[in-house]
Amino acid sequence: MTGHVQGDGAQDVGEPATLHAPAKLTLSLRVTGVRPDGMHLLDAEMVCVDLADTLTFERGDGLTVVDEVVGGLGADRVPRGADNLIVRTLELVGRRAQVRLVKRVPAGAGLGGGSADAAAVLRWAGVHDLDVAARLGADIPFCLVGGHARVRGVGEVVERLPFEDRRFVLLLPPDSVDTGTAYRAYDRRRDDSASAWPGTPYDNDLEAAALDVTPSLARWRDAFHELCGVRPRLAGSGAAWFVEGEPDGLGIAGRQVLELDGQRAHIVAVRTTAP
Repeated sequence: MTGHVQGDGAQDVGEPATLHAPAKLTLSLRVTGVRPDGMHLLDAEMVCVDLADTLTFERGDGLTVVDEVVGGLGADRVPRGADNLIVRTLELVGRRAQVRLVKRVPAGAGLGGGSADAAAVLRWAGVHDLDVAARLGADIPFCLVGGHARVRGVGEVVERLPFEDRRFVLLLPPDSVDTGTAYRAYDRRRDDSASAWPGTPYDNDLEAAALDVTPSLARWRDAFHELCGVRPRLAGSGAAWFVEGEPDGLGIAGRQVLELDGQRAHIVAVRTTAP
């Protein structure tokens, strides 16, 4: 990736600013093709929810991460060096800042925490070009737009949909799933002529692939199903599961943890947020 993208009306680097970076929840995900460069074409429905990281920008240079992830699930998985999406985004837009990241969205959960952080950097820098956002990652254009949208292409085609006030309950297992590994598992399934692609429920083409990568996710899915009586859906490439509804209606009011074979998964209620 070469060159810098100059922000249009960006704030001065020295001006402190605090932005929230809401997680995204993928309600449906279809893989519609693969480009010659290996990038997957998608057709997905996404919403933003009120589980969010917070980024504070000040004069200087560097990244500080404050761990407020529920149960400590994932802040230690956030890279601190050149591979961090915040650092990469600042480099792309030609900006310098001392960034304090309060991390609440678990890493490796399929909730787009890193993408949301990168989108917050783009907003701070005054960059709203979705093609630029897509150069950093497939979920970043949606996170830049926010709200409720249909997402196509390699993530750069974002069609706003009407906002709907909806409630969901997340299950956050101690597992994580690398998105690239999940897509490679999907490709192996697709290319394996001896194994017919079975289709997956709830319109998530990556669910079976994620279970190939991290088989323990199936145990958490089944335990969550038994707990709330609703078949959970996988959040993107995982590892989080979710059901629609409120804790009261699902019969799990006050329940914060699901224990399974000596391990704990945290239960978090969220609602959709407008852009």
